[in-house]
Amino acid sequence: MDGVIPKQYDDYFLSRFKEGYEPAFEKVFKLDYNRIVGFCQQFIRDKDQAKSVAQEVFVKLWLNKEKIESVNGIHSFLYTSAKTECLNYIRHQVIVCNYKDKQLQIKEKDLNSEILDSFDFDQLEINELEKIINQSVSELPEKCRLVFMMSRTESMKNSEIADELAISIKSVEANMTRALKTLRIKLAEYLPVTLVQIILQKLL
Repeated sequence: MDGVIPKQYDDYFLSRFKEGYEPAFEKVFKLDYNRIVGFCQQFIRDKDQAKSVAQEVFVKLWLNKEKIESVNGIHSFLYTSAKTECLNYIRHQVIVCNYKDKQLQIKEKDLNSEILDSFDFDQLEINELEKIINQSVSELPEKCRLVFMMSRTESMKNSEIADELAISIKSVEANMTRALKTLRIKLAEYLPVTLVQIILQKLL
């Protein structure tokens, strides 16, 4: 992690960022996203998973923006959250793959650098976002909702959905487009465009 505060950040920038000014968040995202992905890749070899962790970290940064007390706190939050998410992923892998506890302890030791442990941020919850997504999906027209859920939860192809519902593939595509448009509008009330795009990509 670069210990120097970027020249692009100053007290005015911080105040705008905490107010929820989207261009300020976009600047942080563009400057730091690849760095956070690279940091995660030191501990998670799967690049796609490292990207997924980084995306979650930026979602959490936005949700907790008002708690940031300094420009340096933005970077501190990003790396601390990335550390936490990496540990959570490693713990999950330990359970899934039945790794020994010693392997987890080694990974934790590698992650516990002084500069990261010097900051104490609470684990953030995104349950509210999940509620918004689930509520938005439940309010979709029946066929639109069925198409979306079959694609999302059952990983069915458009042709399979069309056969199941006895509709055309074009109708499936139209309903998916409608569902995503509705979710995009709903989520835009709470999050910057960049995060909305990330979340919708995860739903596909």
